[in-house]
Amino acid sequence: MTAIDVPLTTRPDGMDSYPGTQPRMGFFTDTSVCIGCKACEVACKEWNHVPEDGLVLTGMSYDNTAGLSADTWRHVAFIEQRTAAPDDGAPGGGLRWLMSSDVCKHCTHAACLDVCPTGALMRTEFGTVVVQSDICNGCGYCIPACPYGVIDQRKEDGRAWKCTLCYDRLGAGMEPACAKACPTESIQFGPLDELRERAQARVSELHAAGEDSARLYGNDPADGVGGDGAFFLLLDEPEVYGLPPDPVVTTRDLPSMWRHAGAAAVTLAAAAAASFAVEALAGRLGGGGRR
Repeated sequence: MTAIDVPLTTRPDGMDSYPGTQPRMGFFTDTSVCIGCKACEVACKEWNHVPEDGLVLTGMSYDNTAGLSADTWRHVAFIEQRTAAPDDGAPGGGLRWLMSSDVCKHCTHAACLDVCPTGALMRTEFGTVVVQSDICNGCGYCIPACPYGVIDQRKEDGRAWKCTLCYDRLGAGMEPACAKACPTESIQFGPLDELRERAQARVSELHAAGEDSARLYGNDPADGVGGDGAFFLLLDEPEVYGLPPDPVVTTRDLPSMWRHAGAAAVTLAAAAAASFAVEALAGRLGGGGRR
């Protein structure tokens, strides 16, 4: 099913106006079927011409990228967990691997959009958040604004870079390169509301199979960022995967801050005007006495 075949349901705050019936699109990443093949990383780099990122092993796991960056828009985490003592005969020697392909969350309430002074960051008609590299001035405001630590600057030119959810492919009716390359359908692409329903069904399926740790992350529109356009099924706490447990849009207090700043400015202006008025009155009274 193509993007234009799906009826409009809801749009995130800040989405650019669009004359058609385009729903919000996104990613659902089911980490329970991720095999750590890194096909998504390779496909992302190849399609988007993302430079290589050093190819240096961290020494901590099979992960050679460690996290998202300006040159890593998809990052497959390898998390080794001990589930039993090595000598108790447990399958796999008492170890299990948690693997997850991380990406920009394309937040509903995106702080990076709020702080960008040039409009380089934009909300597309698909509900995704894209950096327009030809407009970015390299100020870096978006980097600390992101509650997930996704956006990064390239040292070569100072501009910000991150996942675009393959905006050019979406415009041509294609799915993102990472989802296309995923051999297990761990990365699923589609209308966000449809993905949320599918994800809930998958969690119920895993719970019925005895995997009580299965949970969704980033799917709730009532969370601190209004829900993510890219959300995940996890098999452990978010912190285990390097994700913040309770992300909040970092610019949520800006309106009240501006109101307080405005009130303070008005108060200062009134105080200054009153001071000048008192001085002027004192000058006139003093002058009249000398006459």
